[in-house]
Amino acid sequence: MSTPTTFTIRNNRSSEKFEVNGAFWKLREQLKHEIEGKTLDETIENLANRVKGKYLFSRRLKTVNYSIGMMNNIIDRGDAYKMVRVAEALQGRGIELIGKAVADRPHIKVVLIAGPSSSGKTTFSKKLGLALEQYGLEPRCISMDDYYVDRERTPRDESGEYDYESIHAIDIALFQQHLSQLLSGETIELPRYDFASGKSLKSGNTLRLTPKTTLIMEGIHALNPLLTESIPSESILRIYISGLTVAKNDDGTYYSTTDNRLIRRMVRDHQFRNTTASATLARWPSVRRGEEKWIIPFQQNADVNFCTAFQYELALLKKKAIPLLEEVPKSDPNYGEAQRLLWVLNRFHDIPVSFLPSHSLLREFMGGSAFKS
Repeated sequence: MSTPTTFTIRNNRSSEKFEVNGAFWKLREQLKHEIEGKTLDETIENLANRVKGKYLFSRRLKTVNYSIGMMNNIIDRGDAYKMVRVAEALQGRGIELIGKAVADRPHIKVVLIAGPSSSGKTTFSKKLGLALEQYGLEPRCISMDDYYVDRERTPRDESGEYDYESIHAIDIALFQQHLSQLLSGETIELPRYDFASGKSLKSGNTLRLTPKTTLIMEGIHALNPLLTESIPSESILRIYISGLTVAKNDDGTYYSTTDNRLIRRMVRDHQFRNTTASATLARWPSVRRGEEKWIIPFQQNADVNFCTAFQYELALLKKKAIPLLEEVPKSDPNYGEAQRLLWVLNRFHDIPVSFLPSHSLLREFMGGSAFKS
């Protein structure tokens, strides 16, 4: 006689302090009559012009306010493409305003971008770089991942696994040294971390800041003061980004706030790292513990909080995510979580992947990005 399979559904809530009950468009009801009958370009211009820079320098930057039912109605009536384009334009407008804020403050030489796993830090950094170029600045993007210590020096968590979320997985001394040298006008050779071998290598790439250079550094620990304690605070702009899930039911209740990031990571890891959904789900609790300990507590240090989630993204990610989740067998300890995510994704009507522009932040996870690594 076979033993019944048992499983638990994890609490996937987040302690991040973003408020997602409002609208990035300020209020949908206020605007819906104004954009009715407008072309796509007219709609984008109308909405984007309402996004003011002051909203970005707030600890309560908000996101759009559709319920799943409302989104499904938009998809069913053939307006999904318009919804995607408008959301992309609004996010682009927000990044452009951050670029202007940096350009208006010539004393800022370093922009630090932090956020938990699968927030889209890499693409956000590159988009911000393009925004800075519009204002005559010369951005240089550096990933803090290249400052990882050799794998044998990486600390371990309570389970004995390598704890890549720990600040001590970063070569703090080397990072501080390089940042001080750059701000003093010196030339450095950037490190390169080889994930396959777990070794820090010489890259052969050198960097020196010019009067027009703005250094953009992204990484999960970018807001940790241990990394920048020796740097004048006025030289730095600190940005915290995250892809908080904004999907909600028609009664106003929200889904788990970290589902977007978990599904993004699952799709990305399968496509680029040949990782199964089960492996990603198994690793996720450890990732979340690391975030709660090493990343989220420092979001209060941010000058700018920015939500990188798109209201529509689960309707688009589902095409790649559902087959991966369906492969998780009943005997797997992660089966319960896989079934929960399947239930969430199946609530959304489909949006074709072809609707997603190549410059979208979501392309970092789905592939086909116009931004090269």
